[in-house]
Amino acid sequence: MTTSPRAIRLVAGHEFRMRLRTGRWKWLLGGWTLIMLMFTWFLSVSLSNTRDVTYYYGGGTTVQDNSSIGPQMFGILMLFVLGLMLIISPTLTSQSVNGDRERGTLATLQVTLLSPTDIAIGKLLAGWSVGLLALALSVPFVVWSLIEGGVGVLNAVVTLSVVAVLIGVICAVAQALSALVTRSISSGLLSYLVTAALTIGTLITYFLALSMTTEDKDVKVGGDSYGMERISHPEDVWWLLSPNPFVVLADSAPALPPLHADDGRIISRSDDPLGGIRRSVRDMTRPERVGPCASPGDVYGGTFGNPVYPPCQDDKEPPPVWPWGLGFDVLLGLGAVTVTVRRLRTPATRLGRGVRVA
Repeated sequence: MTTSPRAIRLVAGHEFRMRLRTGRWKWLLGGWTLIMLMFTWFLSVSLSNTRDVTYYYGGGTTVQDNSSIGPQMFGILMLFVLGLMLIISPTLTSQSVNGDRERGTLATLQVTLLSPTDIAIGKLLAGWSVGLLALALSVPFVVWSLIEGGVGVLNAVVTLSVVAVLIGVICAVAQALSALVTRSISSGLLSYLVTAALTIGTLITYFLALSMTTEDKDVKVGGDSYGMERISHPEDVWWLLSPNPFVVLADSAPALPPLHADDGRIISRSDDPLGGIRRSVRDMTRPERVGPCASPGDVYGGTFGNPVYPPCQDDKEPPPVWPWGLGFDVLLGLGAVTVTVRRLRTPATRLGRGVRVA
């Protein structure tokens, strides 16, 4: 499997110019910018109206942090950007192979000195670059949220980089389906099904698997008294949720500075959507505690005849989940590229019914 950077650059440049010549991409990018502008403006106005509202946190502690709407605005905006990109990305490459084959232009590339790897990677980079261009148009609105304060530049760089990688993964999968399926409309629909499987499907699969880990256990509730408690084991099935793009994005985003209660205790921020998802997902990796426990602020010791309850949660930070999820997604994208290269090899041993060769 030979490849040449110059050949890849030629194929990518040709494909990119062909895409921009069509008016639909100009309308797409213009519509994307308009949607981002409207959403960011409405989000800013909505959050500004709640700036003076006191935020309530768990553990019986109330903390007021009205200094900035930046964390909320940044988190919601990045989730919105990722959601839109997951809708747009399949259309960028879902017709790149079978569409050219239907028009009889793919064979022109295959009879040249270009290798199947050059064609596959060049076409992928062209579609990916259109997605990155749309992502670049959202940068000014991300900067808007940074100006509001509370979020650093590192957070924006990391989250935008993760979104860029996820765009490439979806484009690679859509291109592989374009190489496998004869009809372009079928490959487009299958691309959206794969995207839905990574987002909604992983969530449904996790909860179905979680219900299968449920068991009843006898636990000590105090003194010599025992009771039945039904528990689940999310630590056994958390990995099913790790490939979810939204989980990867939230868990990989750098944590914001924590808030401190009046007694000096560090508490979680309720104004950080990405942080909320990150804490929920990482807590799934903790073993489920059986029996009574003490919440933060409760008395851990007890008087004579009363049990001494352990803390409900370990103070140790759970390990990150995003390396597993992002690693799975990247391997999925690399596997998709390999499938595309194999399907572009010539001479082809078998073609679908009605497929044009030239």
